[in-house]
Amino acid sequence: MNYGIVAFPSKNLQDLANTYRKRYDPHFAHITPHMTLKDSFNADDMQIQEISKKIQEIAEKFAPLQIHASRISSFYPTTNTIYFRIEPTSQLKKIHTELQEQLTIGAPKHVFVPHITIAQKLSASEHDDIFGQLRMTGVDAQESIDRIHLVYQLEDGSWTTYETYKLSGAE
Repeated sequence: MNYGIVAFPSKNLQDLANTYRKRYDPHFAHITPHMTLKDSFNADDMQIQEISKKIQEIAEKFAPLQIHASRISSFYPTTNTIYFRIEPTSQLKKIHTELQEQLTIGAPKHVFVPHITIAQKLSASEHDDIFGQLRMTGVDAQESIDRIHLVYQLEDGSWTTYETYKLSGAE
């Protein structure tokens, strides 16, 4: 089964992201706006129990994540994906690194760029037009996220929460 580790922002930031995702993200119906902390990986029932324990240990080390969605950016020319850029704090980098090192299943697919996707799978002309419009609109939201989530993919392609972990540490 496919799993991933994500952090969901506040409802306000999710609602803002969804105003764009409804129109520009074909995965809109599959998962709530989120920040990916560990890319999707495959695990069986035995493995996921051990993985869940390790995530719990990591969550107990880290304080709630302080995030700042500072601007609208794009992964162009790699992909035509547009996103809310989350400023990469040392805390975010540490929790991402810890998850990668402790959970040795599923190698990272990309360099870690904290973000919340708002548009993807666009043609080149759509990307250029939409990105230009959205950059003028901008985003500036700061908040605290006190939980991370182990999610899994259902047969219909949608994702749902397997388990939630409270960030309760000092780091």
